[in-house]
Amino acid sequence: EVQLVESGGGLVQVWGSLRLSCAASGFTFEDHAIGWFRQAPGKEREGVSCIGARDGSTYYADFAKARFTGSRDKAKNMVYLQMHSLKPEDTAVYYCAILSGPYCLTYGTPEEVEYWGKGTLVTVSS
Repeated sequence: EVQLVESGGGLVQVWGSLRLSCAASGFTFEDHAIGWFRQAPGKEREGVSCIGARDGSTYYADFAKARFTGSRDKAKNMVYLQMHSLKPEDTAVYYCAILSGPYCLTYGTPEEVEYWGKGTLVTVSS
């Protein structure tokens, strides 16, 4: 059974930092890129970052570049999203997701997703 369990969300002040974690199991890590997505209230779900399965290459949405860093620990089957300089507009539920292939085409689109985690809420207060 595929499982993706996010953690690390919470309330943080503007310009603060958070590290999100995603515990992954039930699938072959080498066969699927992992994406981070987010959905703000009243908005569509959007891609944040993609981490390739074979070479660990990372791609970011423009708003995430220079502030967010995606990484993975293959030995632990864990994926992370380190976020710095958080802004109120980063407030959203953040999801990790399994993408359909091992390589990132871009920073991830919902159409590529095969399986979603349940998400973790990040709230940035000003």
